[in-house]
Amino acid sequence: MKKSVKIEGLDCPNCARALEGEINKLEIVDNASIDFINKKLTFDCTDEKLAIGEIKKVIKQTEPSAKLILEKDNKEKNKTSMVKELIFDISMLAIGIALGLCALLIDLPTWAFWLLFVLSALFLGYKTYIRAFLLLIKGKINENILITLSVIGAACLGEYMESLMVVGLYTIGKILENVAVNKSRKSIEKLTKMQPEYATILDNGIEKRVTPSQVKVGDIIIVKPGERVALDGKVIKGHCSLDVQSLTGESIPTTVKEDDNILSGSIVLDGVLNIEVTTEYHDSTISKIMNLIENAAERKSKTETLISKIAKWYTLGVIVLAVLVWGIVWAITGNIDTAIYRGLIFLVVSCPCAFAISVPLSYFSGLGNASRKGILIKGSNYLDACAKLNVVAFDKTGTLTTGNFEVKDVISSSDYSSEEIVFLASLGEQNSLHPLAKSILEYNQKELVPVEDVREVAGEGVYYRYNDESYFVGRKSKNHVNTSVEVYKNDEKIGEIILSDKIKDSSIDACKELKQMGIKTIMLSGDTKEIVEHVGEILKIDEVKFQLLPQNKYEYIDELKKDKKVFLGYVGDGINDAPSLMLADVGISMGINGSPASIEASDVVLIDDNPKKVATAIKISKYTRKIVWENIILSAGIKFTFLLLGALGVTGMLSAVFADVGVTLLAILNSMRALVYKSK
Repeated sequence: MKKSVKIEGLDCPNCARALEGEINKLEIVDNASIDFINKKLTFDCTDEKLAIGEIKKVIKQTEPSAKLILEKDNKEKNKTSMVKELIFDISMLAIGIALGLCALLIDLPTWAFWLLFVLSALFLGYKTYIRAFLLLIKGKINENILITLSVIGAACLGEYMESLMVVGLYTIGKILENVAVNKSRKSIEKLTKMQPEYATILDNGIEKRVTPSQVKVGDIIIVKPGERVALDGKVIKGHCSLDVQSLTGESIPTTVKEDDNILSGSIVLDGVLNIEVTTEYHDSTISKIMNLIENAAERKSKTETLISKIAKWYTLGVIVLAVLVWGIVWAITGNIDTAIYRGLIFLVVSCPCAFAISVPLSYFSGLGNASRKGILIKGSNYLDACAKLNVVAFDKTGTLTTGNFEVKDVISSSDYSSEEIVFLASLGEQNSLHPLAKSILEYNQKELVPVEDVREVAGEGVYYRYNDESYFVGRKSKNHVNTSVEVYKNDEKIGEIILSDKIKDSSIDACKELKQMGIKTIMLSGDTKEIVEHVGEILKIDEVKFQLLPQNKYEYIDELKKDKKVFLGYVGDGINDAPSLMLADVGISMGINGSPASIEASDVVLIDDNPKKVATAIKISKYTRKIVWENIILSAGIKFTFLLLGALGVTGMLSAVFADVGVTLLAILNSMRALVYKSK
């Protein structure tokens, strides 16, 4: 059983990693993972109550400032708790600074000086020392130990001011880091406010409020101005303007009327809507969005994984290097105090916080930015993958076109009327899931009856018997300029139904933007050569493939991927696209008209079915990846520079602290740029 709970009080990603390791040692818990950014602990267990109890014990022993939140606290309580914690930390810091100034600036007896000095150091860094001690007795080391050693070492060398400044600046840095990270968290948490708290159903003409999960398919819900639509459905009464910005990122309201489909998460701006529910809550758009946002952090990029692996050995490596610097400097200068001082500089400047916070925060911000624009990327690994795409293949129907076919014309022989041709076609299509079948059935005016020997052949059509005659509905001839369905009786063509499918307005812009980015575009379709080439010419697609069955699309993508230089994205919406979506390096599905199978198989979901957002997703991914590497290079460059200068004696311990804290804050602020990036 998979369990997920909130965990508060962790202000350090390395502390979170260390705690995660201790929890994974429990026999009753498997696959424990702490998401520092989202403040979430996930784990597998068979006995939830017992597991929670054991985890609490580990937290108390390893990270006493952390605590599990098993029930949702109200917002005001959470906000008050955060403010109180911040005030307490600042108060302790202020007391520590005041005591330190008294010890350093006033001429005091030795015992009084040491009393104030020790108290100052304790007030300034008590959290750091506690964490260092708790982990040390378990045989673990991290940056808390580095800082503790630096404080003790500087004091032993008589560098009292630097000793207090090291821990004081480190604590200030941690407070500022928390403020910056919490600001980013709040920006992302706005996404979760899309989740409706209730739905108003009509029960025998009486309005009744229930939780969205209690509503069933076919129920009628009423949504009034200012309320959020709780479930996907079809408008049966009323018309209004909708705010869909939280779903699609579009600020301009959209208008809905009777018979229009409506997505959960939309906000009614005016008017009252009666909506017939078409999906249960767990299958609704808003529920899918929440699940994707909640689980995205579990799929980490290779960069995040690498940083996490390096961090496990980083601190030990730093201590070894510090000892090495101490030995070399002592050997060269012959002064042990100078050697120890320069070794301590190594400990201070080498804290891995800049890497440990900024890299996941960058990806977190990029995922949040994409989500606010109606692009759900299922993890930072897929965000990374989007940035590498150089070929994008599109399905045609429902992806580049609307997929909503309309009967444009009916051609029949002299023996049959147009109405009879449509009726005969509907007899064969009445159990088909094909979008053309749905359009023909809607156009039919006659009552349908059961038929015999029904056999559907993928890529061809439906064979059946009716009144002792053999019929076929589908397509046998190959040369069609329009989308059409043919009707045969005893192998003789008796009619043809012409349907039209409009190209999405956004498809032209989508292909244009991708080509401007140097990305090759391909269209894969089961339609005829004439139709596919016509659409391809309008969209100016680089390459088109026609008359493809689902397995043909799969084989074509598989062949493309044999070229190691090709990094392929596939965009589709149907159940037959699921294999291709899974095979592609990045599978991108449609959120509204996409089948559940295609959405499940994909790595990216476009909530509003807008193909233009493929380019937007790639741009956000490239920008986020750029920021990640900026942070890595910036942090590594500054730290290496100050390590070298410290080892040579050019800079002191205070400069090292400024370098460590400063580069961490710069990296955090830089990471948050991914949250507000707007593609041009």
